[in-house]
Amino acid sequence: MSALPDRIVSADALPIDVPTLRALIDARAEHAPGKPFLLSAAQDDVLTFGALRDDCIALDARFRKAGLRPGDVVSVFMGNGIQTARLLLAAMYGGLVANPLNLLCQPSQVRYIVEHSDTRAIFVADDTHDTITEAIDVLRREGMERDIAVIRTSPDANALPDIPTIPARMTPTAHDDAPGTHIVAGDTALLMYTSGTTGAPKGVLLSHRSLLANMRNISAEHRLSDDDRVLVSLPLYHINGLVVALLTPLQHGGSAVMTPRFSARTFWSEASQYGCTWINVVPTIVAYLLNGEDAQGCDLSALKFCRSASAALPADHHRAFEERFGIGVIETMGMTETAAPAFSNPYDQAMRRLGSIGLPSGGEAKIVDLDGRECAANETGELVLRGGQLMSGYYKRPEETRNAFTADGWLRTGDLGYRDEAGFFYINGRAKELIIKGGENIAPREIDEALLRHPGVLEAAAVGVPDPAYGQDIVAFIVPSGGATSLDVAELRAHCLRELGRYKTPREFRFTDALPRGPSGKVQRLKLV
Repeated sequence: MSALPDRIVSADALPIDVPTLRALIDARAEHAPGKPFLLSAAQDDVLTFGALRDDCIALDARFRKAGLRPGDVVSVFMGNGIQTARLLLAAMYGGLVANPLNLLCQPSQVRYIVEHSDTRAIFVADDTHDTITEAIDVLRREGMERDIAVIRTSPDANALPDIPTIPARMTPTAHDDAPGTHIVAGDTALLMYTSGTTGAPKGVLLSHRSLLANMRNISAEHRLSDDDRVLVSLPLYHINGLVVALLTPLQHGGSAVMTPRFSARTFWSEASQYGCTWINVVPTIVAYLLNGEDAQGCDLSALKFCRSASAALPADHHRAFEERFGIGVIETMGMTETAAPAFSNPYDQAMRRLGSIGLPSGGEAKIVDLDGRECAANETGELVLRGGQLMSGYYKRPEETRNAFTADGWLRTGDLGYRDEAGFFYINGRAKELIIKGGENIAPREIDEALLRHPGVLEAAAVGVPDPAYGQDIVAFIVPSGGATSLDVAELRAHCLRELGRYKTPREFRFTDALPRGPSGKVQRLKLV
């Protein structure tokens, strides 16, 4: 596989230095109004930069006529499509706060977010309408007095939706009658709820400044220009799908192909049909593509790289993907609280480190011990971050916001890891997920990767469980590959003994159809416990 070529950035891709998403959308429309921005794989529709700006202006007027004012929360509970993207962008364009709701949320989580977010309008599709109306009915019976408008549309609808009148807020702002001109970089643009391993979801507040910071970082580090096109197979309620694949092309003047959802069966044909130059995936997608069919009959010559994020990509899967499909993988890492990426491996293939999340992306990072002391190279501790892409805080959770940052302003990620002598960072697992067996610290990912080297294992997650002798012992949850429901346990144990030794070999193997994941795609190990 040859090294990736250097990119020549055209004049259309020159960075636009603007303070808000509204200003960026306006600038793109002025610069290249007829250039495609969004393409729909489902409906074969195209939305240009000029049409996007026109739709944002029209929707902004409808929002205001309905009674919505700057700072109000507007939720979108729909699958991927041009209409879904249009509504999220138009909300931020008008100074509202966009809140994409996770389609995988349980009814209790939907009710919590609808109530906690103070949302005033929710856009739904046919398949999500009943969930929202039932949630609102339950909340009203429990005493919620706020009126919420529920607007039905379709993810790929062409017509702009009508918005019913919504009763005015009790406390109007000073800028309620000044559309557009009042928006500043520090204003909140996005409210995205992230589910932890315990407790209710937390609403992450991201400003125009933080979103634009990462859009610039991604465009620069991946050398993206106006002729680049990304396949959007991740959902827009995912911080990666929203920021990396939808928002970032606005920065470099590129385009994005919207697919309803990821499908291993159609993934390569969609990338080929629309001439995508890069793909944005998570390790689970890599696993399913490796377990699926080859890309025979698909012209992938336009593809320059594959970007993997949201969780650590097992090194063996990294190698196997590059060998099988001939596409270089750039591994990155981020979280909702960092508006997507905080790390990225270098664009140049020869400089990447397999198994590493890369170098800090547009910010600072360090590893600290329990006392906050910075760790030496190859010493494990907690990963902390600082930079312009960080969240403003958690909505209506001041204590959690304070606890999320160190006294000197570093964001505590909760991830365990280390950096090597060259400054590349590596993740071992979550601080709360560390397995302590007989006083020895064991990183779950080490066991996961050993299991993934078995040909019958599609996905794996190791967890610590109480044990009277050792304090904790190891149980491995496994998703078998190829549609099997189980594997030979004796063979799995023998495989682990060879790969890990007796002390780190799981005591028990359990088989499951899928591993529990949060909105960002990370495995929620504590739910397995």
